[in-house]
Amino acid sequence: MKSITIIASICLFSIFSFAQDIDIQKKLIPFDKEMEQALKDWNMPGVGVGVVKNGKLVFVKGYGYRDYEKKLPITANTLFQIASNTKLFTAISVGSLVNEGKLDWDKPIKSYVPSIQFYNDELNNTITMRDMLSHRTGVSRHDLIWYKSNFNRAELFEKLKYLEPTQPLRQGFLYNNLMYAAAGHIINLLEGKTWENFVQENILAPLKMNNTVFSIASMKKQEDIFVPYDEKRDTNILYKVPYLEETDGLGPAGSIISNINDLSHWLAALMNKGMYEGKQVISEAAVNATLEPSIVESNGLMAQGYTEMQNPFYGMGRDIYVYRGHQLVLHGGDLNGIHSQISYMPQDSLGVIVFVIGDNNLSYNAITYNIYEHLLGMSITPWSQRGLKNKVARKKIGSEGREKAMQGQVKNTKPSHPIEDYLGDFENAAYGIINIARKDTDLVFTLHNIKLPLHHFHYDRFDTNNDEQNGFFSLNYNTNPQGDIDRFVVSLDEGEAVFLKKADTSLSTVETLSKYTGKYKIGTNIIELVLKNKNQLTVLGEPDLALIPYKPNIFKTKEFADFTIEFVLENGKVTALKQKDGSGEYEIKKVDDIK
Repeated sequence: MKSITIIASICLFSIFSFAQDIDIQKKLIPFDKEMEQALKDWNMPGVGVGVVKNGKLVFVKGYGYRDYEKKLPITANTLFQIASNTKLFTAISVGSLVNEGKLDWDKPIKSYVPSIQFYNDELNNTITMRDMLSHRTGVSRHDLIWYKSNFNRAELFEKLKYLEPTQPLRQGFLYNNLMYAAAGHIINLLEGKTWENFVQENILAPLKMNNTVFSIASMKKQEDIFVPYDEKRDTNILYKVPYLEETDGLGPAGSIISNINDLSHWLAALMNKGMYEGKQVISEAAVNATLEPSIVESNGLMAQGYTEMQNPFYGMGRDIYVYRGHQLVLHGGDLNGIHSQISYMPQDSLGVIVFVIGDNNLSYNAITYNIYEHLLGMSITPWSQRGLKNKVARKKIGSEGREKAMQGQVKNTKPSHPIEDYLGDFENAAYGIINIARKDTDLVFTLHNIKLPLHHFHYDRFDTNNDEQNGFFSLNYNTNPQGDIDRFVVSLDEGEAVFLKKADTSLSTVETLSKYTGKYKIGTNIIELVLKNKNQLTVLGEPDLALIPYKPNIFKTKEFADFTIEFVLENGKVTALKQKDGSGEYEIKKVDDIK
């Protein structure tokens, strides 16, 4: 009797699972028709949808194509960049270290990772891992530090100290990818293994996410992959765009590439307190911690008069709010030509995976919400129509605005200096180097792997072309008190950034700098110049004064723009230095024999 009962139970379970699948299919028949219309309305090349119910993938369907040109279908195994949906993998990974006592969500991160440096001591003594992963550090995005750059994770980690907060700590939600990159680097520092290896060993392998990878190069080794497309600006023409491949440094914030099949395992575990196939694969405590309210988010839908979404807040690596009386946990992900949304309703045991190819990140909300409404038997909210109004309005505003781009130009002006003075490497500590070069008769702007034509606008302002993929940059050059072009100001991300012209690297070699060291006498006072950190020429004092190479044998200081030090050479040997400023020129003899 016992064996018969077990067999009967198995059969009943199989019938229930199958019936559940059929039930989902029936409920989504109207959605299929809606998607046919949405593909046309939104001009979407392709959409992939997966539904998880009670821990099982019960619905997978592709609408349109994974490769629009070749008309290849989307399947459950089509690989897509999940972009910022990577963040929850990082938050859960950090949670496992919290469980082991290697970190704490709410103690200053610097007490566990002494090498981390933020903008000031207040932040160093205060910022926690929860602050970093809930976007409440007060530091804004600064995405152009990593976008299309070759900075590695350690280099991005070092740049945190240059990022000045734009609002007080924990007083508002400011999305920041770099904090997640830093969290991944912290895993490396504490565990002695890369974030990728940690995630592979602790999440992907146990969850049997066997096709999930971390780079476009790895993705391209497989056949069933997406191809990114966008809608050409000011038209409805679809065109293929390059994959965003420079994601190594940013990895923990957005580099995972996966498919609906693999992600259904991830959703199943999240929806079952970390359990997968009867095993505790990820920490229940970590799952719960990421769901705790960390910071309130603004309700953009309420501002538009839509009341379906209430009480939005951010946990860690996910948004949580109430959608028409049901708790909804989700996160979006956006990269060039591809958008994702992974979500679930905990109390309803329902999860939805959506991928959208094209420049239509607004559409994945509409798709996700409507799927839940169909499955829960709700009335259908016209999200697609609402979103289309926003898309059309934004496109109209953008087109009309670009037509007026030259209206502020002052005609018939010229640069104040010869064009050669505007060329070279200009550096900002956080963003790196912008190079301005001449190619034939044209100028070329290069930031990371972004290259754009540059042209004179008026006076000492030069603008790039307004590029659909890489944006627009306007450089406003300034002269120093010596009359030389030494910097430009450019708007990047959420503010202005200053880029200083770099001196020739030959002026900073140890060999060059060593000849200036020694003692110099003025009256009865002795001034001593030494090399610090091998390549920093410094005047000893209280405080020390660092000299910055400017031109051959000429140095400036950070503190005084009108102040230069020029070394006098006779037969290749330094005999004196001249201090020059607005008040005059003062020569100080070198006296190496003084002890």
